[in-house]
Amino acid sequence: MNAEDMILISVDDHVVEPPEMFDNHMTKKELETIAPRLMEEDGKNFWLYDGHRIANMGLNAVVGRPKEEYGMEPLRYEDMRKGVYSIDERIGDMDANGILSSMCFPTFPTFAGNLFHQAKDRKGAKRVIEAYNDWHIDEWAGAHPGRIIPLALLPIWDSELMVNEVKRVVSKGCKAISFPDNPTFHGFPSIHNAHWDKLWEVCAENDVVINCHIGTGAQPPHSSPETPIDAWIAAFPMSIANSAADWLYGEFLLKYDNLKISLTEGGVGWVPYFLERAEFTLDHHGPWTKSNFGDKRPREIFQEHFLTCFIEDESGLRNRDLVGIENILFECDYPHSDSTWPLTPENTFRQLDNVGLSDDEIDKVTHLNAIKHFNYDPIAILGRENCTVGALRERARQAGVDTREKSGGGNSAKIVDRSGRMTSGEVQKLFAGEGAAVD
Repeated sequence: MNAEDMILISVDDHVVEPPEMFDNHMTKKELETIAPRLMEEDGKNFWLYDGHRIANMGLNAVVGRPKEEYGMEPLRYEDMRKGVYSIDERIGDMDANGILSSMCFPTFPTFAGNLFHQAKDRKGAKRVIEAYNDWHIDEWAGAHPGRIIPLALLPIWDSELMVNEVKRVVSKGCKAISFPDNPTFHGFPSIHNAHWDKLWEVCAENDVVINCHIGTGAQPPHSSPETPIDAWIAAFPMSIANSAADWLYGEFLLKYDNLKISLTEGGVGWVPYFLERAEFTLDHHGPWTKSNFGDKRPREIFQEHFLTCFIEDESGLRNRDLVGIENILFECDYPHSDSTWPLTPENTFRQLDNVGLSDDEIDKVTHLNAIKHFNYDPIAILGRENCTVGALRERARQAGVDTREKSGGGNSAKIVDRSGRMTSGEVQKLFAGEGAAVD
């Protein structure tokens, strides 16, 4: 196998929502009263909702720009590559990058929808979440069958509302929800609380995957204002380890054998030691902590219930037997700054080849695991001959998709002249000053 022969399904990408997204899914009155609205002021775009201003920070949409121009400064739509917010352009960018299918997490509502969860008007927030899901399923995913894996948000403040929305989106073909990796960070009960029991049940009954994206709960602290921001970026994926431990010890997993939790964008390399530590903890501390894994071991529970994802992670791939080859899935992270677009196939195949994965193992981590766990089979829809990296790139070539870097997103006036080391303090000031959407 070579890079052009691979089939790539990414279980972690993002969409910057287009300005008109709610128009077809809310009444005229709702659009005028409760819907989020895109505004412009002082040359900046921002979403206005429930009294909050939410700007789109640069690292969320830097694809296609030189790395030297990455940063946290807010961007206008004209500063972004069109594939960031236009579904037709997104499909072209996926073709050029050899990506068959993609699951896209929200941007302005935050990855798990915390903006809506914190709204003062809960009745209105419920309607906004329904409209958001309808747009995502019907328009973003529905426009190109087989290309976008639908993902839904939930009104997590109410157990019955959650269950009803899961059932509703499942009826529309959606088998994935975005959920905070630790809801207590946002003022909601812990995952061990009975508040969530009906959610676990309905997800298990309908084979719905619970996707916990990094940053939706626990985040790595900034060590100091003077600390180079690189330190925070390097540690960010592993920040989900604490939440993974929380979920691993959830006794509800013993009740639902098929319940799946995806640790989205959390990487893989830390998992072997984490599981080793969990095994030691059970044996060494279990007698006094009264650990309850039923008749199983922590490693078994993890391999039965948890999905891990990789962008650049040879350490995790080398230890695939300790993690579970069935539990490792590929992600691209378009259009965020970690994405390697438009050279993702080359970057991915290099890792797989360096580690020595067999063709069967490559097929599992690049697409078969995603097809199985998310109950979404684009190959059945589109035909295998149209799904490989080579076939998709040929389609992009014929369509004339331009993948060349463009300084300033094609807008030279928006290039930021930055000198010196970027620190945590500077980034925190940008977030505080621009109302960035942060989970």
